Amino acid sequence: MNPSRTRLIEILVGLIATQLIVFGLALYIFNEPQRVSEAQTEILFTQLDSGMTLYAENCAVCHGLNGKGIGANPALDNPGLAAMPYDEIFKTIERGRFGTSMPAWSKEDGGPLSDYQISELVALIQSGDWNATSDRVVNLGLAPLIPFTTEPDAALLEAVGLLPDGATLQAAISTYASSCVACHGADGIGTAIAPALNDPLVREKTLDELTRTVTFGSAGTLMAGWSNQLTPEQISGMVTLIQRWEEVPTGSIPAPDVPIATTAESIALGSDLFAANCARCHGPEGQGTPRAPALNVKSFLTETNDQAIELIVTGGVPGTALPAWGDRMTPADIQAIVGFIRQWEPTAPEVAIPTRPGNGGGGGGPPWLRDNNTSP
Repeated sequence: MNPSRTRLIEILVGLIATQLIVFGLALYIFNEPQRVSEAQTEILFTQLDSGMTLYAENCAVCHGLNGKGIGANPALDNPGLAAMPYDEIFKTIERGRFGTSMPAWSKEDGGPLSDYQISELVALIQSGDWNATSDRVVNLGLAPLIPFTTEPDAALLEAVGLLPDGATLQAAISTYASSCVACHGADGIGTAIAPALNDPLVREKTLDELTRTVTFGSAGTLMAGWSNQLTPEQISGMVTLIQRWEEVPTGSIPAPDVPIATTAESIALGSDLFAANCARCHGPEGQGTPRAPALNVKSFLTETNDQAIELIVTGGVPGTALPAWGDRMTPADIQAIVGFIRQWEPTAPEVAIPTRPGNGGGGGGPPWLRDNNTSP
């Protein structure tokens, strides 16, 4: 072949190749912003998904299941807060806010969260979907079931005043009702997010140990130090209450009637759990059987609040066939069952007709029949 012709072909091939490379680079550069945007969106989605779980586990108890705030604790679902600079929100979560109940959450400051986890919470505050966050809190069984504050029972509080140094106990009960009940529960019996304080093992701790914990908090837990919110006298009173709680009448700090929050997912879970574990005795529609009373009946559902049903399922009923499910199910599972039972209330009959063996309700076993209008 003619060398000149060969050279010309090589040049043409080179030019075409160069043009293809240039075109490919141009196409890559043209698509790069979209690729970067898609990658950033995927990263943000991952951060928000993790951030919702972190919020449920650490923040919902104070800021509410949907970020609307509880009591004096501010709402996080706030356009003004979302518009704040990233670094400012990060620093607030990292180090807390002096003079408030907002503790430091960074591991470097004694908290439980890494810098990356804090960044996920910042992403949630700035870009999150609070309806989806609310569902996540509920589905994890971490919805705050007790308001941030409650009112002590007036008659029992008066009775406490008759005890030795009763005025100190009365003041401590009022402090507990306004500052501690959200985490540690009515009458100090504990919740899913904080241990019981009304407990013999806690009472065995020394005065110094209890004072130090209330004053400075407990690293790696949700327990913040209260030295900025409570006076030394109030902290001393709280320690006295913890040490003498067995003298305080039950019900002095009552559990409020707060419905358990539900979602479509939690109702579906409750339905499955009820069918698998409860229907054999209580009937597939909760109408009762000769082995167990009706749950789907007006009197039971109107007279028994969600907290009471949760306690019944969790602890069982001594002397009956109802076992304690608290050591077999998670709090989220039990709350899902309670939510499923509660959705019967609008259509619950005045009188339940128990299902008989052979009608899908309960099979054999020793027959025992209790009043259908009593709790399980």
